[in-house]
Amino acid sequence: MYQFLALLSLFLISLVVFIFGLIIGSFLNCVIYRLEINKSFLKGRSFCPDCQHTLNWQDLFPVFSFIILKGRCRYCQKKISWQYPLVEIATGLLFLLIFNFQLPIFNYFIVPFFIAIFVYDLKHYIIPDKIVYPAVIIMLIFNLQFLISKQFSIFNSLILSAVGAAAFFLAIVLISRGKWMGVGDIKLAFLMGLVLGYPNILVSLFLAFLTGAIIGIGLIAFNKKTLKSAVPFGPFLVIGALVAMFFGGMIADWYFNFFI
Repeated sequence: MYQFLALLSLFLISLVVFIFGLIIGSFLNCVIYRLEINKSFLKGRSFCPDCQHTLNWQDLFPVFSFIILKGRCRYCQKKISWQYPLVEIATGLLFLLIFNFQLPIFNYFIVPFFIAIFVYDLKHYIIPDKIVYPAVIIMLIFNLQFLISKQFSIFNSLILSAVGAAAFFLAIVLISRGKWMGVGDIKLAFLMGLVLGYPNILVSLFLAFLTGAIIGIGLIAFNKKTLKSAVPFGPFLVIGALVAMFFGGMIADWYFNFFI
């Protein structure tokens, strides 16, 4: 009986965490769209991007409203982008992973920034300062705890990882004169270093370049891109950061045990 109650309690808490993630994902969709049209996301009710009709409460349930409305606006019948339910589900699942992996609470604050960067850079080939700068400030404030508690090795690892990752991308930008990477990638790399530290930052960068190469070759093979086509690298950095956040330690241990 005790085991059953424990499992039921874990299930209910996980469900609450997932639903909370869905709600945050819905808010992220609002943030991303408001940034696109240069409008504040701190005030004003949600509205349809096509007909501008203000949405009622029954239109705002994450995922479920999309399903009930069959992917169309209730008022103008225009198709709703799949971005909305996908971002909501992704955020819910990532929150669930944070809970199950028992990661520090700051991850609940940082993951939404990563998701917003992923979507915005994928759509517009730019990493907005309005997203990355607040995330950097949050991480700097959080990391001060290690300095205050005199955990200098952890603090130094995080700062050096951030500076090292940013310097690496700065070198690429300077060498290529901005043709291979953008300034936004430097800022994102700095944020990743503050979040991941060593050796997870190395794992994330390796995975970013690996997935970027695989996707890039695939796009060229299917004539979707050419060697001269621009491809946003931010989404690959975010993928690398998220994988390293959950599995970086295991991947690093496997690498060192296998090759050393």
